[in-house]
Amino acid sequence: MTDVLHRPAPPPDLTVPYGTLPERVIDLRLPPRLPAPLVVLVHGGFWRPAYDRTHLGPMAHAVAAAGYVVAVPEYRRAGMAAEGWTGTFNDIAAALDQVAMIAERHGADISNVTWAGHSAGGHLVLWAAARPGLPEDSPWRGPCAATHVVSLAGCNSLRLCAEWNLGSGAAVNLMGGGPDEVPDRYAAADPAALPSPHVPVTLVHGTEDDRVPFAMSRAFTAGRLVEITGAGHFDLIDPQGLAWPVVLSVLEGAS
Repeated sequence: MTDVLHRPAPPPDLTVPYGTLPERVIDLRLPPRLPAPLVVLVHGGFWRPAYDRTHLGPMAHAVAAAGYVVAVPEYRRAGMAAEGWTGTFNDIAAALDQVAMIAERHGADISNVTWAGHSAGGHLVLWAAARPGLPEDSPWRGPCAATHVVSLAGCNSLRLCAEWNLGSGAAVNLMGGGPDEVPDRYAAADPAALPSPHVPVTLVHGTEDDRVPFAMSRAFTAGRLVEITGAGHFDLIDPQGLAWPVVLSVLEGAS
């Protein structure tokens, strides 16, 4: 069992806003040499307020040390937004629309941009990458600035999250109902219901994941699957774990 959720990490080099709300901030970590490719890490936690970007500190520090500018955006989770269920998606759309421009001012090479998300963050980066395929009247429709998208043990299908009752009803809590109760919401927010992204997608999943089953990534039709035998849910964000060389290689585009 990894202790990565509670392991301390050095603080980010700077924290910058992407809006006026207190949650709309992005932590930036800089590598030893600049310019450098940009990796955006979106945290998970089943979209619940109890889990924020802090637990990605060890991973973000390790990716920066490997030679990347690393950006970790915060966002409002379920129940935190005055506008209701749309708040999480409003924040992710705003963050990923702005993060490359923000990071470029601090040395990021934005010709090489990876969006990676863990668990619920995997859902969010896949959704963001699919935004060009949203209906023309959607307020979230927009370009995808990533050149590669990586879902790490991702909640890739909101419908399956709801049907499998992952996180004790986490998807239903986020969306304000199940897929058959609020189908229009799932149609707009579930990557599995949207056209596939136009950029390369890699799904990384451990076979021993007891939070988001490996079958989740097997069921997702967009992208290629990298299977890590014996890895659990949090092993994929632990730079001290056996899965880390594979995860880093995927982020580097080498596997």
